[in-house]
Amino acid sequence: MRPDENLYQTLPDGTLKHVHPVSRTEVWTVPSRAHRPFHRPTPPVHDIVPQSPENYCDFCAGSYLRTPPEKSRLIRGRDGVQRLDQLGPDLYDQSQALFRRVANLFEIVTLDYWVKNHGFQPSAEQKRRRQAYWDNPKGRAHVIQMVETKLTFAGYSPDELKGMSDAQKLGLGDAFFFGSHDLIIAGPHYVPGARKDNQYFSSGEMTPGDHREFFRFTLDALRDLQDQNPGVRYVSVFQNWLQPAGASLNHLHKQLVGMDEWGVSIHQAVKAVQANPRLFNEQILGPARKRGLVLAENSQAVALCEWGHRYPTLAIYSKSEKARPEDHSPDELGGLSDLVQACHAATGNQIPCNEEWFFTPRDSKAPLPWHVLIKWRTLNQAGFEGGTKIYINPLSPQALRDKLSPVLLDLREKGRIADMRIAEECGKDSSPLRYDQGGGA
Repeated sequence: MRPDENLYQTLPDGTLKHVHPVSRTEVWTVPSRAHRPFHRPTPPVHDIVPQSPENYCDFCAGSYLRTPPEKSRLIRGRDGVQRLDQLGPDLYDQSQALFRRVANLFEIVTLDYWVKNHGFQPSAEQKRRRQAYWDNPKGRAHVIQMVETKLTFAGYSPDELKGMSDAQKLGLGDAFFFGSHDLIIAGPHYVPGARKDNQYFSSGEMTPGDHREFFRFTLDALRDLQDQNPGVRYVSVFQNWLQPAGASLNHLHKQLVGMDEWGVSIHQAVKAVQANPRLFNEQILGPARKRGLVLAENSQAVALCEWGHRYPTLAIYSKSEKARPEDHSPDELGGLSDLVQACHAATGNQIPCNEEWFFTPRDSKAPLPWHVLIKWRTLNQAGFEGGTKIYINPLSPQALRDKLSPVLLDLREKGRIADMRIAEECGKDSSPLRYDQGGGA
């Protein structure tokens, strides 16, 4: 294992070798690799015919019945943004959703997993909501339609589907009401006034205010998934933007997956802070200040170009004493959201990326700072990486900062991002994170 003082070093030939202090992922940034041919095909761009409501994919406003039953939605009302829970299918088209929460048709951790491995039983309220949806003829047909869609993808033939009773199909739809894998789907598919089919509506295209609602709505779902299933120890929250980053559809959405374990990344982080509670300040934020890698900052959060990642990575850390997202105040949540939205806006809507959330599990006594990673999926890992576990990332953290700083300044000038300090304007505090100061876990 490398000593800590050698976690970030530039060699005489210009090669930067960097290791992440928590994950211990080793990365080399080799100058000559930035100029090698890169042959990822660029999809052709086509004109689109504007539609109102949009109906370009199954997540669009014109396709509400092509996703599982809604658990809730946000709408923009006369008195601001309002949440509508458990709408009947007759009411789907009576309002325009800013965001919708639905079950994932293709679960990662299935309802069957929770029932057979943990003895999960839905609550009386969950059963009541399911029954209410079934009692609506349109709702009953909707559930059956979605189950048939799922079974068709699983290889069932039309004859096999016809041989199943409605009761069997309805039973297979229980995951839509009781499962622990949800989607948070944004309303627009394309940016307003789009004329080309690559003008997708990304997180960076939102206003900072709408992005705060996106975060708040996601946190409501996170809290609900933890409360409704006692077996959930952690909820993986992530966003795959564009198909090269793993998205099934190029329509903005987040995913939340309830898990019965923390996963390797969280275990490593918890073990690391148990050994050194000040780890994130001493080995990440402090060195980031010293190396000039802080990209943006406000009173509630700080964004930096982080080293030791397989892909160019932006890391946004909450400064809150609270270690869990659901415990953050509205201002703390909003400040973190503003920096995440700004990083997406600076990235643009053409770069595939993953947004990943990391936070303290409910059953951990060691507090971790809530932080969000935005990883640019702009390169493919190959045999060298697989054989050595040393990853080649041609864009150094400094180069990423130099690339994005002027973009952020321009976006701030245009009012497309919230007010924040950028690059050299940021503070000098080398220990801004307060997750370890009590009350966080």
